[in-house]
This record gives sequence, C-alpha cells and structure tokens, in this order.
Amino acid sequence: MKGERIILGIDPGTNIMGYGILAVTGTQYRMVAMGVLKLNKYKDHFLRLRIIFDRLIALIEEFHPDELAVEAPFFGKNVQSMLKLGRAQGVAMAAALSRSLPVFEYSPRKIKQSITGKGSASKEQVAQMLTRLLRITTEPETLDATDGVAVALCHYFQSGAVPSSNPSSGKKFSGWKAFLAENPGRLDKS
Repeated sequence: MKGERIILGIDPGTNIMGYGILAVTGTQYRMVAMGVLKLNKYKDHFLRLRIIFDRLIALIEEFHPDELAVEAPFFGKNVQSMLKLGRAQGVAMAAALSRSLPVFEYSPRKIKQSITGKGSASKEQVAQMLTRLLRITTEPETLDATDGVAVALCHYFQSGAVPSSNPSSGKKFSGWKAFLAENPGRLDKS
C-alpha cells in the first residue's frame, strides 16, 4: 500500500523471542503479525543466536519492514543473564543492519509507559491495552508476542506520528485520558 510504513518490534530473548509487525498509514495503524521464536529446545547458546538471526532475516524478507524497534536489556542482578540477553539483542540488530534497516531501542519502562501510561505496568496490563488499541481477537501464544507488538507500537508513538496537541484547540495532551477525551474514535471501549 502506498505510504505504508512497516515496523518490526522485537522483545529479545534467548529462551523466547517475541516479535510484532505493525503497518502504519498516516495516523492509522494495524497489527500485521505477532509471534514467538521458541529457543528452549536448543542447548547450545550460539546455535540459539544463529536461529534468532536466521528467523529475523526471514521476517524481514517476508514483511519488508522499514524499521526495527527493539527492547533494550534491563539491568538485573544476574550478569550472565544480562550478557545472554544483550547478545540476543545484538544479533537482532545485526540482522536488521545487514538489510539496511534503521534500528531504534527503547527501555522496558518507556515501552510500558507508551502503551499503558504507566512505566511499571505488568505484561498482562500491556497485553490488555494492546488488545483494545489494535483490536486483537486471537489469543497470543505467550506474552512475549504481545511484548514484541508493544515495542513496535511504542516506536510508532515515539516517532512523533501521534500529535502531541490538538491543532484545532492548541491544547497539549497531559496523558492518555486527555488524548482519548479529545479523540473519542481512536479507541474502541468495548
């Protein structure tokens, strides 16, 4: 579709990697696909990294995204887990860069805040808000899949595509409630 922008969102992981693909035309957005890559069955960590790379290349070739948005590793106490997660993120970035896609990174807190308005929201709260915003009718395989979609939608919101003020009133929106009050048709409240 002319003028359509495709965003590939990745929730990196070496056990389960979530992904979501969003299509954007103007200020309208829709989910194209979401899913997970299960890596638990592979014992070799480096094999897992290769599978992540190969699967992302396949997603890029299938959906032709314009951009990759990826969740940044969070800082935890387990250094080995952080290192593995960072490697998974790096491989995802390398796959995108090998196909000349620009890469954008967002913290888990920024993603949650963009979707729910609350940086400390749970995975379930994020999934519930995505279900409303994108009218998702199929149950995701795991919450990692909706996390991938959340990364893509966060990137859309952060890219300035959603106006921060109402041009006709000159008002700035102070949060989701104010935005929805000024844009009642943007969210299905059922």
